[in-house]
Amino acid sequence: MKLTKEDLKKSFKEENYICGDEITIPVYLALELEKPILITGEPGVGKTEIAKVLSNAFDTELIRLQCYEGLDENKALYEWNYQKQLLNIQLNKNNPEEEQLTDDIFSEDYLLERPLLKAIQTDKRPVLLIDEIDKTDQEFEAFLFELLSDFQVSIPELGTIKAKQRPIVILTSNADRELSDGLKRRCIFLYVELPSMEKEIEIIQTKVPSIGKELSRDIAAAVSYLRANLEFKKQPSISETLDWARALVSLDADRLSPELIQRTQALLFKTKHDLDVFKELGAKELTQKMRA
Repeated sequence: MKLTKEDLKKSFKEENYICGDEITIPVYLALELEKPILITGEPGVGKTEIAKVLSNAFDTELIRLQCYEGLDENKALYEWNYQKQLLNIQLNKNNPEEEQLTDDIFSEDYLLERPLLKAIQTDKRPVLLIDEIDKTDQEFEAFLFELLSDFQVSIPELGTIKAKQRPIVILTSNADRELSDGLKRRCIFLYVELPSMEKEIEIIQTKVPSIGKELSRDIAAAVSYLRANLEFKKQPSISETLDWARALVSLDADRLSPELIQRTQALLFKTKHDLDVFKELGAKELTQKMRA
């Protein structure tokens, strides 16, 4: 299945993912060139959602590898089914006169697929999401080079396994550390920015359809002012904005007020430092600034 640029834009729209050519064109080119796409940006701007959009657009499985510190190839690629192997060896010891396949305990029958191996062994082309690659180390990045360049993996006991279908590969990064040039060279790069105020209004109204126009504008204006003028450790992202919007709707709000901001501020800020920074401004001052 092949998508045109128009098909791709339609897929994003059907999934209520509000974006323009700055996102759809790099994604389209990655699909056309059959290259992985590396998506970076602040947490909560919708990087992972792009993989979900593509999974639905191609009506295919989304295979996710959630990265973390200490992740190695055994957890990402494959593991041997040690219990089954030990059972086979035990059967041989107990029944020496019977022919058993002890020498074959390192065959595919004893292999436990992890996300990377599953992605290249699946008959139908899947979407492979390697989420938060920046949480791993450079050794794991280097291990990925073979997969991202040649779409094959090497297993010492079995040799080289080539992909049945080239998966659609999405890597995401929150920029916790600098990624290697080798990894970046193998990928199409996409940086997802925090949205403009007008785009954030559209996102809020799309994702929270029950919200009023005035409240959605108040929320977008308040968040836009906070991002532009205060020094937070973690800027309020789109996901925080939407949580805030849903909370305010549940409180039957139709406009933002200093009292409502004060009562719901914990939905926007996730550290004490950021709460303290906001307190210096104050809910009343924010209400005045966003309507100026």
